[in-house]
Order: sequence, then structure tokens, then C-alpha cells
Amino acid sequence: MDIWLAVQAFVLGVVEGLTEFLPVSSTGHQIIVADMMGFTGQRAKAFNIIIQLAAILAVMWEYRRKILEIVVGLPREAGAQRFTGNLLIAFIPAVILGLSFADLIEQWLFNPITVATALVVGGVVMLWAEKRPHKIVAESVDDMHWQQALKIGCAQCLALIPGTSRSASTIIGGLFFGLSRKAATEFSFFLAMPTMVGATVYSVYKHRELFAGGEDIMVFAIGFVTSFIFAMLAVRALLKFIANNSYAVFAWYRIVFGLLILATWQLGFIDWSSVGE
Repeated sequence: MDIWLAVQAFVLGVVEGLTEFLPVSSTGHQIIVADMMGFTGQRAKAFNIIIQLAAILAVMWEYRRKILEIVVGLPREAGAQRFTGNLLIAFIPAVILGLSFADLIEQWLFNPITVATALVVGGVVMLWAEKRPHKIVAESVDDMHWQQALKIGCAQCLALIPGTSRSASTIIGGLFFGLSRKAATEFSFFLAMPTMVGATVYSVYKHRELFAGGEDIMVFAIGFVTSFIFAMLAVRALLKFIANNSYAVFAWYRIVFGLLILATWQLGFIDWSSVGE
């Protein structure tokens, strides 16, 4: 296997693992980094599906005990039934909009300029959300009611715009709708499970011809393992961080990174509209 291809797989696996569950937009970072490295085309589509699957499996492994408790308690425990119902309710809006507009979004919005703009706008919204007085009505995910779940599910739909971030949409949405930081973060993790698994299954079916050959198996393996490991590390670090800190640092990171991309484009240093073509 080509060494440069292995390096690309490793770097993009790291990027996916570190950013998937942080409110900084993993898709946005993947688009920008992949374009800069020249990792585009059909191989890139298949590769992204694989590393996203690795990231979601990492968080499922991290919360395996909670998942097992819910599955075992689902037939008879009201708490498990309510939690599962909330996840399904929050999951539905993104499914409806995603199936309806996914192709149009991928055609028109998957580019570095859209990503950079969404990063900046999202960062400003995050700063505003953090400065608002927080009225907490749900300290943990088990305290949520279905109305909150539906509102967070609608907020997640904003993440269909590349650069917005699924994690940012659901976490900030959770803060807006009365969840504590820990509850908003954990519900974002749990909501990612059906959302990303569903998106992965749909993507595999839609692009099934990309997996017909086995020539890219080592590239996929490097990306998968790397994404899994770094996603697990990122989830653990984020939970520790938000115990005593706000999300402002992520907001400022988004703003600075997005403005840097826009500035290099406007000044003509990098033609982001054609990078990776």
C-alpha cells in the first residue's frame, strides 16, 4: 500500500475520531482536511462511511453498560421505555429531512466555504447560548420528557448543513430546552447512535458499489481503528471537561478556524472553491 495513502487514512481517522462528538463539526473538518490532502472521489466517500461507523461504535462501547440496562429493562421498566421513546422521537425529524434533502445538500453545500461560514455562525450561537441564564429542568437524561426530545431532534436537523455540527446542534439545543450540560452532552451521544447507524446503513446501501472490491481494505482498516481509538478518547475527555467548564472554548475555536478559512479564500491565498478537484 502507498505510504502517503496510509498517512492520509491515519490523519483523517484521527480527525473523525476527535471531532465527531465535539461541537466543532466532524463533517466540516473532514471536507477541509480531505480537500487539502487531495483525498477525494469515490474512495473518499466509502472511507468516510467506514470511519464514521468506527466513531459511533466507540461511543456505543463506552456506554455499553447503559445500553445493556436499557435493553434488559425495556420490557418492564418505565424509565427504560421513556428513555427509548425519547430517542425515537428525537431521531424522527432528522430522518425525514435527511431522506428528503440529503442529495441536494451533498450537491450544493459540501464545500469548504459553506463549512467555514457555518463554523463561524455556529460558534457565535454557542457563545450566545452559554451567556444565557440556564434554567435546568432535567439534570440527567432520565429526567427528560418527550417535548424536550422532540425539540432537540428538530435542532439536530440543523446539522444537515455541513459545518454546523450534529453534536453542537443537539448539545446547544439541549441547553436551550432545559437540560444540564452533562445531560445535553450524554443525550447527544445517545442520539448519535441511531442517527449515525441509520445514516451509515443508508450510505452503505446507496454507495454499495464502492465496497465491491477489496483493494482498499488496508486503507479502511487504518482509518477504522484510528477513528475508533480517538473517538473513545474524545468522548471521555469531553465528559471530564464539561464537568467544570463551558463550551465557550469550542465556540471560539469554531470562529477562529472558520474565519481563517474565509480569510485565506478572500485574500486569494487558497482557492477553496477548487481545492481537491
